[in-house]
Amino acid sequence: MSIAGIEGLWSIEPSVVALLVSGVIGAALISNFVFTKYLGLCVFFGVSRKRETAIGMGVTFGVVGVLSGTLSWLLHHSALEPLKLDFLQIIAFIGIVACLVQGTDLVLKKIAPALHKKFGIYLMLITTNCVILAIPLLNATAGASFVEAVSLSLGACLGFALALFLMSCAREKVDMAPVPRLFRGLPIAFIIAGLFALSFLGFSGLKVM
Repeated sequence: MSIAGIEGLWSIEPSVVALLVSGVIGAALISNFVFTKYLGLCVFFGVSRKRETAIGMGVTFGVVGVLSGTLSWLLHHSALEPLKLDFLQIIAFIGIVACLVQGTDLVLKKIAPALHKKFGIYLMLITTNCVILAIPLLNATAGASFVEAVSLSLGACLGFALALFLMSCAREKVDMAPVPRLFRGLPIAFIIAGLFALSFLGFSGLKVM
């Protein structure tokens, strides 16, 4: 940011906290991966029927997403980029996510078996989830700094968790409503998601500096 002064322009570098906050807000609201980029819809529709399951998946997704985004950035800048092995990005990133998901699966089996059972196959689908893979790929292609990588990872995961929570609240209400038979299930879920996407367009004009 530049400010005009008596002796010319003064350059002010944004603080780490400002970069982190702006990145989180941008990824969570302005560029929400579900409602503006339409990524991760399989898990989004699969676990958003009940609020409890949606919250649990949001927390799990957040832990895996932030850790995988951070570790992928470290791997990219410490090994892949210096050794000119950028063509192995996708394989390497999937490997990191798979290890984290497997670890999360084992932990959930021990501490929350009921929640683990509700997740079912969708927990394993995190390994190839579009949002999880998009985070490290975007960081790598944009040449993001470490702070920017962490902020994108955190913001994308918060945005996904927010989308899951909003959708689960709406679907629980719809399940008690007299919805026409032809619209029950996924049809009405897609309509609700479309309405949420339209509402998130209201953030499109915002610019976080």
